Amino acid sequence: MLNDITLGQFFPGNSLIHRIDARFKFVLTILYLSFVFNAKTDVAFLFVLAFSVMMVLLSKISLRIILKGLKPLIFIIVFTAFINIFWTSGNDLLVELYGIKIYREGVTMAVFMVLRLICLITGTSILISYTTSPVELTDAMERLFSPLKKLKIPVHDFSMMMTIALRFIPTLVEETDKIMSAQKARGADFESGSIIRRIRSLIPILIPLFVSAFRRADELAQAMECRCYRGGEGKTRMKIMKADAKDFVVMMVMLIAFTAVFFLNNYSFIL
Repeated sequence: MLNDITLGQFFPGNSLIHRIDARFKFVLTILYLSFVFNAKTDVAFLFVLAFSVMMVLLSKISLRIILKGLKPLIFIIVFTAFINIFWTSGNDLLVELYGIKIYREGVTMAVFMVLRLICLITGTSILISYTTSPVELTDAMERLFSPLKKLKIPVHDFSMMMTIALRFIPTLVEETDKIMSAQKARGADFESGSIIRRIRSLIPILIPLFVSAFRRADELAQAMECRCYRGGEGKTRMKIMKADAKDFVVMMVMLIAFTAVFFLNNYSFIL
């Protein structure tokens, strides 16, 4: 299961979404989240789903990677579906068994919520993580938040910390998997027993993991100091971010999609 976590991983490529300016990607992500949350009818949800599929195709990210990223969240998705099915009441009763009532409105809401979660996870991962390198993320965040420098806010340090945290998620996941394998080889059991026993069995994993994380942080700090890193002052960039016509066209398409969702909220196939 740990190997299925793709959060924070970057998959190099030359697709259209890979080539979009990282600053625009942050704005596109906000617009995408806005119209996903505001989709209320089945027609609007179908449009959002089709738009998300189009993003996957344009990114040229393997479908296996997309599904792999959803796998660790299956429990949350299924739990959300069950909550909406059994706790949403309505007027159209479908099933009643042992006092448990399932309404058509509950099933519809469950489908909508599952699609919304899948679209949110897939879309944001494609725009931010899968197609944007950590260096581009840092530069984009620093550029977007640069007005806050006038308020004496350390924008560069904040951007650097956020990017490093995102970048080290796959590393920590890999480290956790190695520690678990080593403990299992020594006879540790993480799957049987009561909940309290399972929680206690995680202690031999958490302690080495914290030690490893602090050691990596110390090594990273020493490496940055050895390279005379002094923050954002006087910093130069090997690649200068420049927006071109492609970025503005993509922004216009996202704005049109944002408007279309609000328009399609007035239409529905389900009566």
